[in-house]
Amino acid sequence: MRIVVLGAGVIGVTAAWYLAEDGHEVSVVDRQPGPALETSFANGGQISASYAEPWATPDAPLKILQWLHRDDAPMLFRLRADPRQWHWGLQFLLECLPSRTRHNTIQCLNLALYSRDCLKTLRAATGLQYDHLERGILQFYTDAKEFAQGVKAADLMRQFGCDRSVKTVDECVAIEPALAQCRARLAGGIFTATDESGDAQKFTHELAQRAAARGVTFRWSTVIDVIAAEGDAVSGIGCITEGDRKELVTADAYVVALGSYSPLLLRPLHVPCLVYPAKGYSATIAVGAHRGAPTVSLTDLAWKIVMTRLGDRLRVAGTAELAGYGTDLNPVRCQALVRRTFDLFPDAGDRDGIKFWTGLRPATPSNVPLIGATRYRNLFLDTGHGTLGWTMACGSGRGLADIVARRKPDVDFAFTNG
Repeated sequence: MRIVVLGAGVIGVTAAWYLAEDGHEVSVVDRQPGPALETSFANGGQISASYAEPWATPDAPLKILQWLHRDDAPMLFRLRADPRQWHWGLQFLLECLPSRTRHNTIQCLNLALYSRDCLKTLRAATGLQYDHLERGILQFYTDAKEFAQGVKAADLMRQFGCDRSVKTVDECVAIEPALAQCRARLAGGIFTATDESGDAQKFTHELAQRAAARGVTFRWSTVIDVIAAEGDAVSGIGCITEGDRKELVTADAYVVALGSYSPLLLRPLHVPCLVYPAKGYSATIAVGAHRGAPTVSLTDLAWKIVMTRLGDRLRVAGTAELAGYGTDLNPVRCQALVRRTFDLFPDAGDRDGIKFWTGLRPATPSNVPLIGATRYRNLFLDTGHGTLGWTMACGSGRGLADIVARRKPDVDFAFTNG
């Protein structure tokens, strides 16, 4: 079939790769001049399959209320006169029920673990290089009460197939010697040796090049204006190319992988897509001659931020701000990342020339992404991955290709069926 993939972030490019691998004639359309230049550009870098729990948990509503007036809060709702934000927020509260949290956790974990295996297979087959490290992920705690809760959560997640291992302070420092700089503040940690890290933008760029070499066509600097439908099928994609020239792109099937922008194009088609942008921040710090930067990927539970070594850079990322589609950098939230990093690791890197970034992560209330068929027989979704797009990309693309080919995917996940 001729298939058009809308969006060239890590989700869209991996979907295009697996569809092309199945023998389809694939083209990818994106408004940017190259791959992974928006949400996938400077994320936290973790392949955190073992930490795929949803944000919506029974204790989340109280925490969000406590954070309402903190501009540097890990998760921040900025209430707007936006019915979609209110709809998303109400559904989020429903997903915080214990039964929903358990269901969503299993869904996210199944897809994340499957995706990690798909990534390993893909890397072995292609030799992709993207500053990846296979040194695991260490969650460290600076609060004894939170650590005790983390130990209970680790016990539960091991029942679902995670290799979470509880570590003492001494063991945490042995895993990541840079933690010696803040040893006195540690309460303990949880380590998953099988998780990985790497640069999602580099990965996507390299995979796009390999996809192009095998025949995938990329249409850059092309704005997707409308999805046109007739009856039970999509008839084409209305695009605006350079020079404001309008064009109708047609194919046999279409995949929407536009992240936070997916619902804006799907709404006129009455295709359900409850995705709202969760604005995240990152700071990229040059390590240089400094020796205090961690090499094992870390998660700071107190501040809900991740720290990942990407070659000679340290990527610090986190926070979620639900406040619409604006992408202006908030200096307070930027500096919070830097302040916490150098508070814990004084010799982590150069304090000058830090590169800040913000991106709109496409979040569903449940954190379970929307992948699979729609009410239109030739329209498919691959969106809503929230903070786990890099973690779930390969498994999502492989599963979607199976659905397009009418095969049963090799993962126990509730794919959309229209």
